[in-house]
Amino acid sequence: MMAVQMAVNSGASLWGPLKELWETVDGAVLRKQSESVHLLDLQLKKHRPQFLSLFKNPPKSAEQREKVRKASTEGITIQGQQGSRLLPEQLLTEAFIVSDLFDIGELSALELLLAGEQQQPHFPGLTRGLVAVLLYWDGKLCVANSLRTLIQSRHGKTFTLDLSEELVALTTRFTDELMNQGLTKRILTLVSEVNVTREFERLQKERGLGNEKHRKEVSDLIKECRQALGDSLFSWTCQSPLSKDDTLALIGHLETVTAQADGSLDSVSLALVMALLYCLDVSFIEQGTEDREDLLQALPLVTERQYVSAVHSRLMDNQAWRIPGLQAVCRLAWALSLRVLSQLPQGSALVEFTEADEALADQALLGDVFLFMKEGMLGCESFTQEEFYVRRLHSLITDFLALMPMKVKQLRNRADEDARLVHMSLQMDSELPSAIRKDLDHLMNLIGEFYSKDPFGMELALEFWCPTESLQHTSLHGSYLGMALQRPPHKQVVLSKFVRQMGDLLPSTLYISYLRMLKGLSNGPQCAHYCFSLLKTNGPTHGDNIQGVSGSPVSWEHFFHSLMLYHENLRKDLPNPDAAHYRHPPMRGITQRELEGLTAFLQLLTTIITWSENARLALCEHPQWTPVVVMLGLLQCSVQPVLKAELLHCLGAFGKSPEIAASLWQSLEYTQILQTVRAPGQRQAAGIEVELNEIESSCEEYPLTRGFCHLISTLVESSLPINLGAGLRVPGFQPYLDFLRDGVFLPFPTRAYRRPGEKWEVADAVLEVFHKLLCDYEPQPSDFIQEMVELQGEQIPAYKPPGHSIMFHLLNDSPTLALCLSLLEEGVRQLDTYATFPGKKHLESAVLHCLCLLDLALQKEVVFMDLLRESQSSLLIFPLEQLLQGVSSQTKRADHIVNIARYLYHSSSNPEAAFQSSKILRRIAKYCNIQTRLVGDFTHDKIVSDKLMAGFVECLDSEEAEEGTEKAEDLEPQRKISRIRHETQIHILNLLITSLELKTPNIALYLLGYEVKKPVSSTNLQDPGVLGCQRSCLHAILSLLQRGTERRSGPILTQQAPHLAELCYQVIYQLCACPDTSGPTMRYLRTSQDFLFSHLQHLPFILPSNQIAALSQMSWLMKTAAIELRVTSLNRQRSHTQRLVSLLLDDQPHTQHTVDGESGMEEETRSVSGFLHFDSVSKVRRKLLSVLDAIDFSQDIPELLQLDFFERTQIEQVISNCEQVNEQGHTVCNVKLLHRVLVAEVNALQGMAAIGQRPLLMEEVNSILQQVVERNRVRRSLNAKRYALRSWRSLVETLLTACPSDLIPAEDRQLIIRDLLLDLHDKVLSEDAAGELMPIVAGAVFTLTAHLSQSVLSDQQSTGAEASSGFASIANSSLHLILRKLLDFILSTGGGYQRLRAHLYGSLLYYLQIAQKPEEPDTLQSAGKAMWERLTAPEDTFSKLQRENLIIIENYGKSLMDVICRDACDGHEISRMLALAVLDRILSIDRQNQWLLYICNSGYLRTLVESLRQDDGALQGLLTPQPPLLKPLYIYESKMAVLTRVAKTGQGAVELLRCGLVAHLIECQVFDMVPDSNAHRVMRDPSGFIPSPMDRYRQILLPALRLFQIILTSTAMHHQQGAAQASVVGLTLCGLIYNDHVVLICAGLQVLQWLIVHADTIQSLLCCQELSMGALQQLSLLTGIISKTALPGVLEMGEVNSAVLMEVQGHITRFQRLSLSLLMRLAGGERERLLKQAEINAPGELAEQKEDMEVAVQQVCANIMEYCQTLLLQSSSQAQFSICLFSSSVIEPAGRDGPRSDLSSSMPPTSYSRAPGLGLVLYLLKNTAADFFRFHQSHRQSLSKLQSLDQLPPEELKELCQGLVAGPGAVEKISSVQRSLLAKKRLVQLINNRAKLLALCSYVIETCLFVLWRHLEFYLLHCTPTDPKDSLMPGASLYRSRLGDDSFGGLQSGSGRGFSRVTQQDLDLLKSDMAAGFGEALQRKLLEVEGLYSQVRSRYTFIQALVRRIRGLVRQTKS
Repeated sequence: MMAVQMAVNSGASLWGPLKELWETVDGAVLRKQSESVHLLDLQLKKHRPQFLSLFKNPPKSAEQREKVRKASTEGITIQGQQGSRLLPEQLLTEAFIVSDLFDIGELSALELLLAGEQQQPHFPGLTRGLVAVLLYWDGKLCVANSLRTLIQSRHGKTFTLDLSEELVALTTRFTDELMNQGLTKRILTLVSEVNVTREFERLQKERGLGNEKHRKEVSDLIKECRQALGDSLFSWTCQSPLSKDDTLALIGHLETVTAQADGSLDSVSLALVMALLYCLDVSFIEQGTEDREDLLQALPLVTERQYVSAVHSRLMDNQAWRIPGLQAVCRLAWALSLRVLSQLPQGSALVEFTEADEALADQALLGDVFLFMKEGMLGCESFTQEEFYVRRLHSLITDFLALMPMKVKQLRNRADEDARLVHMSLQMDSELPSAIRKDLDHLMNLIGEFYSKDPFGMELALEFWCPTESLQHTSLHGSYLGMALQRPPHKQVVLSKFVRQMGDLLPSTLYISYLRMLKGLSNGPQCAHYCFSLLKTNGPTHGDNIQGVSGSPVSWEHFFHSLMLYHENLRKDLPNPDAAHYRHPPMRGITQRELEGLTAFLQLLTTIITWSENARLALCEHPQWTPVVVMLGLLQCSVQPVLKAELLHCLGAFGKSPEIAASLWQSLEYTQILQTVRAPGQRQAAGIEVELNEIESSCEEYPLTRGFCHLISTLVESSLPINLGAGLRVPGFQPYLDFLRDGVFLPFPTRAYRRPGEKWEVADAVLEVFHKLLCDYEPQPSDFIQEMVELQGEQIPAYKPPGHSIMFHLLNDSPTLALCLSLLEEGVRQLDTYATFPGKKHLESAVLHCLCLLDLALQKEVVFMDLLRESQSSLLIFPLEQLLQGVSSQTKRADHIVNIARYLYHSSSNPEAAFQSSKILRRIAKYCNIQTRLVGDFTHDKIVSDKLMAGFVECLDSEEAEEGTEKAEDLEPQRKISRIRHETQIHILNLLITSLELKTPNIALYLLGYEVKKPVSSTNLQDPGVLGCQRSCLHAILSLLQRGTERRSGPILTQQAPHLAELCYQVIYQLCACPDTSGPTMRYLRTSQDFLFSHLQHLPFILPSNQIAALSQMSWLMKTAAIELRVTSLNRQRSHTQRLVSLLLDDQPHTQHTVDGESGMEEETRSVSGFLHFDSVSKVRRKLLSVLDAIDFSQDIPELLQLDFFERTQIEQVISNCEQVNEQGHTVCNVKLLHRVLVAEVNALQGMAAIGQRPLLMEEVNSILQQVVERNRVRRSLNAKRYALRSWRSLVETLLTACPSDLIPAEDRQLIIRDLLLDLHDKVLSEDAAGELMPIVAGAVFTLTAHLSQSVLSDQQSTGAEASSGFASIANSSLHLILRKLLDFILSTGGGYQRLRAHLYGSLLYYLQIAQKPEEPDTLQSAGKAMWERLTAPEDTFSKLQRENLIIIENYGKSLMDVICRDACDGHEISRMLALAVLDRILSIDRQNQWLLYICNSGYLRTLVESLRQDDGALQGLLTPQPPLLKPLYIYESKMAVLTRVAKTGQGAVELLRCGLVAHLIECQVFDMVPDSNAHRVMRDPSGFIPSPMDRYRQILLPALRLFQIILTSTAMHHQQGAAQASVVGLTLCGLIYNDHVVLICAGLQVLQWLIVHADTIQSLLCCQELSMGALQQLSLLTGIISKTALPGVLEMGEVNSAVLMEVQGHITRFQRLSLSLLMRLAGGERERLLKQAEINAPGELAEQKEDMEVAVQQVCANIMEYCQTLLLQSSSQAQFSICLFSSSVIEPAGRDGPRSDLSSSMPPTSYSRAPGLGLVLYLLKNTAADFFRFHQSHRQSLSKLQSLDQLPPEELKELCQGLVAGPGAVEKISSVQRSLLAKKRLVQLINNRAKLLALCSYVIETCLFVLWRHLEFYLLHCTPTDPKDSLMPGASLYRSRLGDDSFGGLQSGSGRGFSRVTQQDLDLLKSDMAAGFGEALQRKLLEVEGLYSQVRSRYTFIQALVRRIRGLVRQTKS
C-alpha cells in the first residue's frame, strides 16, 4: 500500500500540476473560455492546500530518503508506467542535493529531476539539475500568478474583468476563504523571505546556476514570484478592504522596507505601498456609482471604529520608519481619508480622529512627502506600467489640493516669504537662509513629473483645466440651448484655480518649478490646448501694450520677448567665424539660472506644440514673435550646447506640420546651421560641425548632435524639398546626409563619452534618420542618369535622392555597411551577457534600425540593380546577400549572417529584433548559392549552432504570439508585441518553405533536424531528447499543431492562428512530398506522433472568420494524407492504410481506434464500413463528403466601380498594371503601388477647382482601393477553394486507385463513388457555383465515373450472376440519376469551357460503357436456337440499362445533340476526339436513328465529311521521318470511327455517299505517300510511344478501307432491297430529292474509282513482300474491297464511254491478277513460314498477335476466293460460258517442308504473268480442312477449360495470364482473384478467335469447292482441246465461242493468256490428278466439316452437294 502512495509523478508534483492549474485559471479568467469554469472548480478544489500553505514545500522524511536511496537497486514506481524503474546513482545524488537546496521532500526532488530530464530538450545547453531549478521556481510562479489572477477576478470597487457571475462567485468564495486563513501575513512573510540575492547564494553554493541565460531566467522567475505576490495583495485592496489585523500587518511590513540605491522603491514594495493607499482610500465614495451604499457598508473605515482607531494610532506613532518619506506618504493618505470621512454623515462618530487631519498633513509635509512621491514612487520603473497606481496617485494629489486648500495657501505664503529672504540675501551678498522649505517647489515638480508621462492615454491632467467658455455664460447655467453647459465639478474648479493662482505674482524661486508643472499639465491634446490659451490670456491686452504695462511673466508675450532680447544681445557678440577665439565663446550672455529657466520654457513650448497643431500654427505665424527665426538665430550665437539642443528639439516639434517644415528647411539652409556653402577663401568649417568636433567632443557630451539628428528626423518625415539650397549650391539633401554619415555615424564608436549610454543614443538618433530616408525611397530610372545643374556658369553633377546614396553605401563594402554589421555584432555580444548596462534601450533601438536598413536594402536591391543594369551606368555595386558573406574585421570570420540569426535567440527580450532578423534571413534564403554556405556557417561551431537552433525553436514555440487582422498601429503595446512574435513565426515558416524548394543541403533541413553532412534520406528522426536528438523546428511545428488534437474541438492553432497553422501544414506536406525527406518524415509522423490520423479526424476545419486559411489548412493536410495512403499501400502497411481509409470513408459513427492501428477481429471483418448492415446505429456523413461540404462553391463577386471623377477603363488599366504574382503564385493587385499611382495622379492636378475637389477625389481613391482589396480577397478565396478542391480530388483519386482494392469491398466502393458523384454534381450545378471551380470538379467526375465503370464491370466479371435490381450493388435508379446530372453538367457549361467538357465526355463514355455487354464466348451453339426463342427471350440487364440510358439522353433533345455535335466539329483537339467518341457511342445504341437524322439534317455530317479533305495536309505531315505531333492522326481516327458507325446503317451509308465522302477521300493525297519501311526502321521512337512512319501510314489507311468495306456492305444490302422493289423510291434528306438507286449503284463505282486513282499505291501494297501483322490487316481489307468492286459487273451499271471503259477494264484485270498471285503466296507453303517468321522477328510479342495474324491470313484467302467466285458468277451463269481463272494444272505448290525458306524469293519470277493452276485451289482446300479440325479441337478444349475454370491447376492459369500480361515476372505480382479473372478473359478471347477462324475456314472450303467445280465442269465438259497444228491462231476457236459479251473482252485477254492452249494431254492429266488429289479421305473430311459446323450454323449446306458434283465430274468421261 505504501509503495502505491510513494509512486513518483514524472510530471513533478511541484511543477506539472501547477502548470496545469495556471493554464486553467488563465483560460477561465483571462481568455474567458466558456468551458473552463467547471475545470477551474475542479482545479481549485484539488489545489486548495497549495494556496492555503502558499509556497510551503512538502517536508523531508526519513522514509522518503530511504525509498530514494534504494531506487538504484530496488527501483521505484513511476505513475502511468508499469513495473518499477531502476534509477542511476548520479540521479539520486542530485535528488538529495536538490532536496537540501530547496528544503523539499526527497521524492519531490526526484520528481523535479525526472521532469527536468524530460523537459531538457526545451532548454538546450542546460543539465537536468539546472532545468529542475527552473521548473521549481516556475511551479511557484504558476501558483503566485494563479493567486493574483483569481483575486483580480473578484467583484469590487475599482475594476471589473467582465466575467460571468458564476465564475466571479466561485473565485470570490475561494479567495475569501484564503484571506480568512491568513493569506496577507503569508504573502508579507514570503515577500520578506524570498530574495534573489539570498536564493542565488544558496544556488551558487550547490552549483545550481548555469550560463548567463539561466541566471537571468532564474532571477526573473524569483522576481516575478515576489511581484505576483505583491500584486495579489494590491489587487485585493483595489477591490475589497483588508481586515484590521491585515492592515496593521501591512503597515508593519512597510515600516521595515528599505529603498534602492537611487532612493526609489523596488516594484514589490511599491505594490504594497499602493495596496495600503487603496486600503485607506475613500475617494470612490464621491463617484456615486449605484452600488455605493453596499461598498460603504463593507468599508471598515466607516463601519469599524476599532479599525480607524488602530490605524490612526499606528500612523500617529512618532517612531520613525526605515524610509521617512514613505511614512509621510501614508500619513498624508490617512489625513485625506480622515478629511473625507469628516464630511460624511457617518464621520460624526469619528470626530476624535478626523480632527487630527491637519496635524497629520503637517507631519507628512515635514517628511518631504512630495519629494518622496517624486523620487521614491515615480522613480520606480513599474509605476507607469500599472494604470491603477497612476489613478490612485492622481486622486492623492488632487485630493490634497481640493480638500486642503488652506494647507496649499500656507505653502504659497511660505514660498513667497522664502523668496523675499532669498532676494534680500542675494542683494546683501550674505549667505542664503538655512531653514528654507521647498514644499510647494516639490509639489509643483511632482505634478510636472507625474503628468508628463501618460502611458495609458487617460489625460488625467484635464481635471486641472476648466473649460473657460462655460464660466462666461452664467445666464445659461442649467439651460438647454443647443447643448447643456453644465457647471464643472467643484474639484475641477478648485484645481483650475490652483493652476491660475500659482501663476499670479509668481516669485522667481518658483518660476522654473511652475513651468515644469505646466509642462506636465499640458501633456495631451486637450490639455495642451488649454495651457496654450492660459499663456495667451496671461499676456497683456492690447490696451496694456499701448500703456507699456508688461503682462504676467508666465505668458507667450513674456517668453518670446525675452528670447528676442537674448538673441539681440548675443548677436552683437557673434564672433567672426575665422577668429581664433571662436572656440572659447564668451559665456557672459546667459547665467546658469537663466539657462534653467530658458530650458524649462523651451520644454513647455515643445510639449504644447507637439500635442496641439493649432498652437503650432498660431505661434509660428505670429508676426511679432517669429519663434522659428529667433530660435535659428540663437542657434548661431554662442550659447551652451544644452540650450541649443533644446532649441533644436523645439524646432523639431514645429517641424511636425508639413507647412512649417517646408519653410523650416529653407530657413535652416539660409542660416547655415550646418554649413553647406563654403565662402571663397574661408579656411575652415563653421556651424554645427565645428561644435561637434571641438566643443562637444572635448566636453564628451553630445546633446547638440542628438538634437540636430532629432530635428532632421522630424523634418524628413514631414517633407523633403528637392530644391533645397538651389542657387547657392547643387540643390538637395546630400550635404546633410554626408554630415550625418561622415560626421556623426562613422566616428561615433571612436569618440569619448562622459555618460556611457550616450554613445548608443547618438547611434540610435542618426540611424533613425537613415532608416526613414531608406523607407521612403523607391528606386526610379531617373536616379541612374547623371543629370547636371548649372551653378555660376559651370555644369556640376546633380545630387541623387538620399535613399539612393544610402542604398549605394549598403550595396558596397563601405565603412557604413561595415559599421552597421559591427554594431549588430556588438549588439548581440552585449545581449548575450544578459546584463543591464547604460544605454541598453538605445543600443537595442540602434540595432533594430540597422536590421531594418539591411532588410530594406535586400527588399529594394533587385529593382535597384535592374535599373542600374538598364541605365548602363558605371556605378559598381554588389548584392547585399553576397556582401553579408564577407569576413568580419573583428572576428576574422564570415559570421555576419550568423550574427543576424543570433538575434532570434533573444526573441523573448527583443521581439522586434528577432522579427527583423527572421525577415532578413527569409530574404537571403531565396538564393540557392548562399544556402549551402549558410548551412556550413550555421553548423561550423557546435555552441553557436545549438544557440541558433534554440533561437529558431524558441521563436516558433512562443506562447505569447497572437494572430489578428487589426493594423499593428491600433494595438496596445502588449498586443503589438504578440503580433510581432506571430509575424516572426510566419517569416521562419516561410524561410523553411522557401529553402525546402532548393537543392540540398539547405538551411531548412538543418533547422528541421535532418542530416546535412550525410544523405538526407539516412536521417533518423526522434522525439527530442531521445538518442541525443536536439529539439528542432520540426518538433516545434508539430507541438504547435498537436495542441488540442486530443479534444473534440480539434487543433487549437487552426482556430487561434489560422495562417500560422496553414504554413505549418505546408511545411509538413513539403517534407512528405520531397523524395529525400519523405521516408524519415512519414516514418516519424506515423510512429511517434500518429499525426495524420489525429488531424484528419477533426476535418473539416470550419472558420467563419477566415475561410481562406481553413481551406488552405485542409488542402495541405489532404495532400499529405494522399501521400501517406500511397506510401503505406506500396509498403503493404495494411493496418495504417485501413485506419485512414475507414476514417475518411466510413458512414458509421467512429469508434476510437487503438493508437498503433491494430484493430480487433470484428473491426477487420467489418472492413471499411457496414453500408448494408441495417443496424440500430444511425449513419453519419462520410468524412470526405463533409470536407466537400466545407468548400463553398459560391463566390461573391465585388460590384463594378461607381466613379465620378476617374475614367473606369483607365482605372481598370492601372489596376491591371499594378498586378503582381505573390509568393503563393496568385496574381493580386499591389495595393500600395496602386495607392501611390492614384495619389500622384491627384497631386498632379492643377487649378483651384482641383484643390476644392481634392477631398472628394481622395474619397474616390479610397473607394477604388477598398474595391481592389476586395478583389484581391475574392481571388485569394477562389484560389484557396481551387487548391482545396484539387487536394480533395487527389485524396479521392488516391483512395480509389492507390489503396488495395480489397480494403473497400466492391459494393461499398460503388456506393461511395455514387455518393461522391451525386454530391459533387449537386454542388457544381447549384446556381451560384463559381465557374472557376468547374474544371477541377469535371476532372474529379471523370475519375470517379471511370472508377465506377471499372468497379461495376469487375463486379460483373467476378460474380457472373446479374443482380435483379441493377448492376451489382448500385441500383439502376442511381445510375440514371448520375447520368442525368452528368448531362445537366454538360449543358450547364454553355458555349465556353470546351476543355472542361472533354472531362465530362470522358465521364459519359465511361458511364455508357457500364451498359456495354461484356464479350461472351461463342460456343457455336447459339445459331441453333430458333428465331422464336431469341425473340421471346427476356431482356437482359445490359439491354435494359442501355434502353433506359437512351431514353434519358433523348429527353434532353436537340440542346444536347447540338453541344456534342458542335464540339465534335470544332474546337480543342481533345474535346473533339472525346465528343466524336461520345457521338459514336450514342449512335451505336440509338436504334431509332434519331441522332443520325439530326446530324444529317443539321449539316454536321457534311461538315465532318468535308473536313477530311482539310485534314489531308496535316496527315501528310505525319508521314515525315521525325516523330511529329500526333493530334491530327487521333482526330482523323475519331472522325473515321464516327463515319464508320454512321455507315453501318443503310440510311447512313447513303447519306455519306450523298455528302461526297468517297469523292473527298479520292482527293486526299496522303494515301499515295507510302513510307519506305526499311528507311524508317532506324528512326524508331525509343519509348515505343510514337509509331513508326509505316505504322502511322497504316493508321491513316486502315480506317478508310474499313469505312469503304462497311459502306459497300450496307449499300449492297440496301441495293438488293431496292432492286427487289420494282419502283425507285425517293428519299428526302437535307431537303433534296435524290434517286436512291443511283446513289447505291454509285457506291461500288466510287470505291472502284478510289482504287483506280490510287492504283499504283494499292498495287505496291498488294505486292508487299514484308507480311507483318499490319501488312496482313491492310491486305485483308484491300482484298475485301477489291472482291466487291473490281468486278466487270460494276461497269454495266454506269454509262461510261469506251476509252474510259478500256482503262477501267485494264485496272480491274490487274487487280485480279495481283489478287491471284497473292493467293499463290498465302495459300501456298508460304503461310506456315510467314507465321514462323513473325515469331522469329518479334519473339516477345503476345500470343494474341499470333492469333490475329492467323485470322488475317484466313481472311485474305477467303476474300480472294470470294472474288474468284463472284468473277465466275458474273461472267456467266453457265459453266460453258464462264471465264477460267485457274489453269488446268493440278500440281500443288511446294509442300510445307519444301526447300525454299526465303520469303522474298519464294515466288518464281513468272508467277505474275502466268495464271495459277487448279492445284493451288485444291491445296488450299486440303490445308483449310486440316486447319479447321485443328481450330475445332482448340475451341472445344478452351470451352471445357472455361466451364471448369475453378478446377484448373495454377500453372495453366499462369500460362493463360501470360497471354495478356507483358513483361517477365509480371504474372507473379498479380493476386489470385485477378489471375482467375485474367484467365477467364483470355479463354473467352481464345474461344472467340477460334470461332472466327472456323467460320472463315468453312467459307474458304465452300468457295474452293465452288471454284473447283466450275473449272472442272468447264475443262472436263465444255473445253475443246487445241491441237498443236493450230498454234498459229492461238485460242481463236476458244474465244470465239465465248465472246458473246463485250464487257468481258479485256478480262478474257488478260486471264486466259496463260492457259489458252489446253491440250488433250493436259485434260487427261487434270482428270487423273484430281482423282488422286480429291480422294476419299478428303471428301470424308469435308463432309465431316459440314456435319460439325455448317449444319449447326445454317439450314442450307453446300459442301455435300459440291463434293458430290466434283466426284461425279472426276469419275465421268467427257461426252
